Amino acid sequence: MQRWLPATTLVVVGLILVVNFVVINPTLATVAAGAQELIVLLAAAAALTGAIALVLRHWHAVVARGPDRVGSWAVLVGVAIMLVAGLYPGSPGVTSPAVRWLVAALLGPLVASIFALLFVFLLRAVGRGMALRSRDTTLMLAAAAVVVVLLLPLRGALGDWLAAAGTWSLAVPIGAVFRGLLIGIAIATAVYAARLLLSLGPRDE
Repeated sequence: MQRWLPATTLVVVGLILVVNFVVINPTLATVAAGAQELIVLLAAAAALTGAIALVLRHWHAVVARGPDRVGSWAVLVGVAIMLVAGLYPGSPGVTSPAVRWLVAALLGPLVASIFALLFVFLLRAVGRGMALRSRDTTLMLAAAAVVVVLLLPLRGALGDWLAAAGTWSLAVPIGAVFRGLLIGIAIATAVYAARLLLSLGPRDE
């Protein structure tokens, strides 16, 4: 019973949400709305639990004098500053000017720096791929070059044509690839989750 209850609950809730997009029924819509609110609450509880676990882990690292105490102190101080900025008496929460300033002045540049590092790693990956003379790398570079050319900020009739072609390529072929990737990832995630909930292994196939 304990093995099948989570899987059955997940399948039933998923079917309710899927059918609600296809069938127009007030009762079904009410049930689906309740299920969505429950999912949001569970996600919020999971996020809060994860945040508490993160704080406890870094606090233990500080107390135990681990090798990365500086990083642990930075995480703890950052969490404390965000909590004080968002929870002080009279604060409106996430819309507080202090919270917005912290996000714009600290978190925003940090996230931008992390994404900027992706360009460096991408260049290294491209260099290794070209050294291996991989067809996949060549095709990827050719597609990237075409997209860069289409997005060049040129004026005149040529610029208008490139802008229209770039918009079409992003909306149709590239968009189709991304949608296919998302559908594939969703199916793979659902299959993996079902195998995990049902405790299925390679021997059960």
